[in-house]
Amino acid sequence: MRDPLPALAQTALFLDMDGTLIDLAPTPDSVIVPPGLPGTIANLRNRLGGALAIVTGRPIDAVDTLLPGAAGAIAGEHGAALRRTPAGAIERPNLPIPPDAWYEKAERLACDFPGAIMERKAHGLGLHFRLAPEAGDTFRSALTDMIADAPAFHLMPAHMLWEIRPTGADKGGAVSALMAMAPFAGRLPVFIGDDVTDEDGMRAARELGGAGYRVDKVFGDPSGVRDWLRRSAEEGAWATLP
Repeated sequence: MRDPLPALAQTALFLDMDGTLIDLAPTPDSVIVPPGLPGTIANLRNRLGGALAIVTGRPIDAVDTLLPGAAGAIAGEHGAALRRTPAGAIERPNLPIPPDAWYEKAERLACDFPGAIMERKAHGLGLHFRLAPEAGDTFRSALTDMIADAPAFHLMPAHMLWEIRPTGADKGGAVSALMAMAPFAGRLPVFIGDDVTDEDGMRAARELGGAGYRVDKVFGDPSGVRDWLRRSAEEGAWATLP
């Protein structure tokens, strides 16, 4: 049974990006943003009185590049970076930073498997193996060993990716932080995502009386999400869910 959807005027909308708004691609830099998507997001943000946020594992500047001027707020790096307004400063919780040796080892691991990519973040790192699927088990084992004596970090799976993240930074925390202030406060949160890392955001939205939707179970794929958002923005009311 699906979570009920609040009325548009009562909703605060939280959207994952990769696999939710945009289709997954072989590498993070090769994604294609459909031409009308930034306009749809901006239109819907206005319909929501600004209460729309992108909540993603990507850094905030990557969201600005892919969806320029679209979101009201952005939570990047799974909540390790937060910008509450388009012109606001980037806030970072007091989180640990991986030692340089981790980045260096992860870079060497990626080089051992042609097509693999090491993604460096301010408070973590990721090893992408979509173009080197045989590397998945090796990466998981190596990163598990890397953080074995570092309880301040944990390992998370994603789409053809293993990622080291600081403990305490997740998308649920980002939702809670934004819901404590205008224009999100007083509304019911709706979180849409596609991956394990989005479950924290969905759970936080439900705990606050809102809803959480997985892309595959409700919309089918990102094109279904985009179509639903476009129709909702044009109509000024939530379109019927697929």
